Amino acid sequence: MTDANASVAASSLDNDKKHTVEKIGGTSMSQFDAVRQNIFMNPALKGDYYQRIFVVSAYAGITNMLLEHKKTGQPGIYALFSDAEEQQSWRDAFKALRDRMLEINADLFAPHPPSEKEEADSFILDRLNDAESVLEDVSSLCQHGHFALSDYLLTVREMLASLGEMHSASNTAQLLRLHGLNARLVDLSGWASTKHLSLDDHITKAFEGIDLSNELPIATGYSHCDGGLMAIFDRGYSEMTFSRIAVLTGAREAVIHKEFHLSSADPGIVGEDKAVPIGRTNYDVADQLANLGMEAIHPRAAKGLRQSNIHLRVKNTFEPEHNGTLITRDYVSESACVEIIAGRKGVYAIELFDQDMVGDLSHYEKQFLGQITRYKAQVINKDLNANTITHYLSANLKTVKRIQASLADLFPGAEINVRKVCIVSAIGSDLKIPGMLARTAKALADAGVDIQGVHQCMRQVDMQFVLDEDDFETAIKAMHEQLVEVYNHGRAIKLA
Repeated sequence: MTDANASVAASSLDNDKKHTVEKIGGTSMSQFDAVRQNIFMNPALKGDYYQRIFVVSAYAGITNMLLEHKKTGQPGIYALFSDAEEQQSWRDAFKALRDRMLEINADLFAPHPPSEKEEADSFILDRLNDAESVLEDVSSLCQHGHFALSDYLLTVREMLASLGEMHSASNTAQLLRLHGLNARLVDLSGWASTKHLSLDDHITKAFEGIDLSNELPIATGYSHCDGGLMAIFDRGYSEMTFSRIAVLTGAREAVIHKEFHLSSADPGIVGEDKAVPIGRTNYDVADQLANLGMEAIHPRAAKGLRQSNIHLRVKNTFEPEHNGTLITRDYVSESACVEIIAGRKGVYAIELFDQDMVGDLSHYEKQFLGQITRYKAQVINKDLNANTITHYLSANLKTVKRIQASLADLFPGAEINVRKVCIVSAIGSDLKIPGMLARTAKALADAGVDIQGVHQCMRQVDMQFVLDEDDFETAIKAMHEQLVEVYNHGRAIKLA
């Protein structure tokens, strides 16, 4: 969609940038009473509950059951179906999903008349039955040699993913109506759609005729679109839906509600008395966090907000009175400082050494990246010299071993080493601090941490240290103490 069309979509809601678009994460969604009291019907709103659009995630754990566990890789329905070796396994997983969704409904609608639970059950059961029938049909079709299961897997993954958000969005709209709000389900799943529209066109059409002054739209985090949303964003699809709704409707502000604050470090590591919420930062910092797997928002989703100059606020669901963290396009701290110490464990370093690389570095790098792309691993960082390239990857060991074997075939004379490490990073909107690298290295040395690699680019927004995985928490504590705690938190923490 062009910018002109986006402007038309925004003006059609006749909101003059009065409204916000707000996303609620899965962990928060699983605690509906708190979400209703702290977000939908927060007393601070004084009854002014409209001029807001909500995008909801699936309840905690549901998308893991539908696809695969995001952290452990434990297979869900999709992963079991895609293996296609033992058909009963995905059917058993589907039954477990159905039981879990009905259990959630029983808990949510327990205070209400039985007819309300029956309505909620009927909605999701219809869709579950349809989805299960589709899987049976695809499985049967692919028993014939002319049809390959791989041709249907992406469509199956999209269909399964949509079930989680349909379930939570429908329940939420129904429950809010029971509490007196004029909530309206905006089902972007495309479940009954006969047309394949672009993401922007699909969203624009879905919001036509909605009066934000007296209606409260509850939109599914998954949106159907031509080409498939998960083909590009995979598990980040709900944030992309959220971002495009904000851009296309001309939101005043985008808000993400999480179960925690965006803080100067993990309170569970450095202590709740030492970690402090970050009041202001910019989208550049948000991108660095995403690279470490600590997404405030998916980078591609943030891009649309940044380009449209829509501010993003990250709030703690359970502390509604707190302003949260305001992320803007142009913010720079008044004085150079570290805002966040963040890191990532479970990183694999693949080191390729070859004496023949000297003078032919670009060829080796192209081949190395080709194998990483082939096996769909995420590059967190890399370093290189005359005869060595090292990529630091977020991937499981099976994928890493495949990349290692492929490189050995491509470069039979090379030495290829794999090591599990962690990365700990100091991040800020302005890190132009003389001597910071030396101070940080000394702090790590004093804590008994051996530095295996250092990365800092000229943009001066983050400084990464590659360390032994066992030193992860020690390094975060040492860096937070040296780079954040020694200063008045007011330098980095500015309330919005």
